Amino acid sequence: MRRRASSFRSVAVLMLLPITGLIVFLGYRFFRDYRVPAAAPTTQTVDASVLPPVKPKTSAPPKTPQKRAGEIVLILDDIGFSHQPIADAMRIDPNLNFAVIPNGAHATDYARELHERGFEVLCHLPMEPIGYPRMSPGPNAVLTSMSDAEVARTTRENVGSVPYAVGVNNHMGSRATSDRRVMASVLSALPKGMYFIDSKTVGTSVAGSLAKEMNIRTASRNVFLDDEQTEIAVRKQLAELAEEAETKGVAVGIGHPYPVTVRVLNEEVPKLRTRGFRLLRASAVVE
Repeated sequence: MRRRASSFRSVAVLMLLPITGLIVFLGYRFFRDYRVPAAAPTTQTVDASVLPPVKPKTSAPPKTPQKRAGEIVLILDDIGFSHQPIADAMRIDPNLNFAVIPNGAHATDYARELHERGFEVLCHLPMEPIGYPRMSPGPNAVLTSMSDAEVARTTRENVGSVPYAVGVNNHMGSRATSDRRVMASVLSALPKGMYFIDSKTVGTSVAGSLAKEMNIRTASRNVFLDDEQTEIAVRKQLAELAEEAETKGVAVGIGHPYPVTVRVLNEEVPKLRTRGFRLLRASAVVE
């Protein structure tokens, strides 16, 4: 009886061995094929703010800001007489400066109109030139023969004759601007805050340097546009002015309300703006 029981256990063990092996094998296959990888994505919400920005595949190249070529101050002198093309001149640029001569027949009317249209107005102060009296700057000019008090009074009268003037530049004046005593009296007579532009009608002028010594805001002319009144000459001088502005950063040009000058400026100033030049009021550059 004991022998039969031992035989039964042996058979049972032998039968269980393949079954156990099958279970182990199936378990191994299950865990191998269906386990979750360690790097598998989860359903956790990701903060988009920490993700790098996505660049569009066909993004346009960034625009390069236009380089400023230089700044130009344009002054038209001798404003105040009949038949001047003032309306055409006002179309050149809003920052064009007009120097109104006090002894002009229409000085007061033009100064008021220009101011109302938003333009900067200067008093174009008549001053003694070399060659006076053969060369005349007109009535009530500042002369080197005057006393200091007479120079100051004449200066104040002229400035007061041009309403809304915020600055002064000299009309002629090659002799007077070379005289330190005369210029000291002129500059001392200017209303507080008024600037002086040296038209540089002569290389020996002391007007600009003396104004700096006296802490009066000032600048000096770089180029005359229309000593020769032809289109070719005016365009050439305007090109020289642009070159000065490009080299120095800012340049002052002076012209006159001649039809040829106004015509050329109306044609060329828009081209200068396209090239990166900017026109400024005289008050923006004096220092």
